[in-house]
Amino acid sequence: MTSSPWSERVVIRDGVRLACRDWGGSGPDVLLLHGLAGHAGEWDDTARLLRDSGHRVVALDQRGHGGSERHPGDVSRAAYVADAVTVVDELGLERPVLIGQSLGGSTAFLTAAAHPGLPRALVVVEAGPGGANPTVQEQIGSWLRAWPVPFPSRGAAAAYLGNGTQPVGEGWARGLEERADGLWPRFDPEVMVRSLDEIATRAFWDEWAAVSCPTLAVLGQGERGGIIGGEEYAEMVRLRPALHGAGLPGTGHDVHLERPGTLHRLIVDFLRDTPTI
Repeated sequence: MTSSPWSERVVIRDGVRLACRDWGGSGPDVLLLHGLAGHAGEWDDTARLLRDSGHRVVALDQRGHGGSERHPGDVSRAAYVADAVTVVDELGLERPVLIGQSLGGSTAFLTAAAHPGLPRALVVVEAGPGGANPTVQEQIGSWLRAWPVPFPSRGAAAAYLGNGTQPVGEGWARGLEERADGLWPRFDPEVMVRSLDEIATRAFWDEWAAVSCPTLAVLGQGERGGIIGGEEYAEMVRLRPALHGAGLPGTGHDVHLERPGTLHRLIVDFLRDTPTI
């Protein structure tokens, strides 16, 4: 049996277990934050590339996900932010680069806004301040409840979850846990729906405008489409004219799974060209 390239680290905040994949490495620190219903393992390819290019890398299973507490009482945006801050403190990450996709991108920029001295830079992948979306919980909840679980194999899970995109399906399938009757999600759909309470009712433009560290936004641009529309991105730039942006043609929402090598290069180039503040 080969040993894992990462070690598990566990942090407890207010009685809530937070599991992390610590990839080690040396150089500027990085904290990776996955999206809704995701898991830290989604970042494995990116984490390995970042570590090998000179970074200390940690990926967090956010509360309600993966190896972290499955049924936390508090799933507010503030709770997710406080978790990220605690992980940074407890694992000794020094002014890390916060990198998040989708809901993790929201956690990342809200953390940067609330704690301006914490990150040296911010990367949001397919995430933005958005606007009130009263149907998002019904849409996401219906999708998650429709999964034909248990899946009989990881191949079957990848085929279903990828919807024709193999790297995406495989990334999602890696997050499933094996039970006696098959493979199951490592989250409760109802917890995921509750995690969207604030996103369904408000936007976060004030918080976005309050971010002061250098920021890169990476957007999907494919047939399946990203979730950040042109008007939203234009407003992101208007409020923060120094924003660096990159769109990846042929990708959808899961850019980090579809093009990890390209995403890594964008991040490395951005950090290389970003003055330390």
